[in-house]
Amino acid sequence: MKILIGCEESQAVTKAFREKGHEAYSCDLLPCSGGHPEWHLKRDLFPEIYKSNFCVKTYDGNGYLLPNDPDGYDRVICFPPCTDLAVSGARWFEVKRKSGEQRKSIEFFLDVWYYSNAVENPIGVMNSGSYVKKHFPDLYEAAKLIGFPWKPTQIIQPWQFGHGETKATCLWLKGLPPLKPTNIVEGREQKIWKMPPSADRGALRSKTYEGIAKAMAEQWG
Repeated sequence: MKILIGCEESQAVTKAFREKGHEAYSCDLLPCSGGHPEWHLKRDLFPEIYKSNFCVKTYDGNGYLLPNDPDGYDRVICFPPCTDLAVSGARWFEVKRKSGEQRKSIEFFLDVWYYSNAVENPIGVMNSGSYVKKHFPDLYEAAKLIGFPWKPTQIIQPWQFGHGETKATCLWLKGLPPLKPTNIVEGREQKIWKMPPSADRGALRSKTYEGIAKAMAEQWG
């Protein structure tokens, strides 16, 4: 299958799908850190995500469904930036609302979800419509029009996939089954929150765990 992994510079999921024999590409405005620039599309996500064969249907003048684009993607899995959305940064929400940053991030998330089979984000404003309804009522109505469910399909933890850590991660799925745990291990440490301040702390915190990436490739490929 041809697979697009959106907003992924680490290439963790891209490499997991490649190992299973799929034609997977990461896409991000940032250069990749995963070591395979030949599999990385360093560009705006939307021209690529619009090629989703699963979510975009094209009809001819008589109303007949046209065949899928041979250059389109059979799977689209995206990891929208969570900096403005995760509850871990709630103390900055008022500032982000006033600056317009949070509005842009919500709009981006909804646009990405519409064209994707799977979208990932930590616990935040997108897994409960109450916050958006209160502060961005127009976006709440827009989400209703496209059928965004607010409640995620499932919430997974790294310790279900071989990593003795906690980091609740929400998945909104369309046309894909919920991920099944592959290796439940001991350990419930919040290592991700103990990282010292650094220039790349945000990128390190957002990287997908290898066990989760492998589960995605094995179960969604």
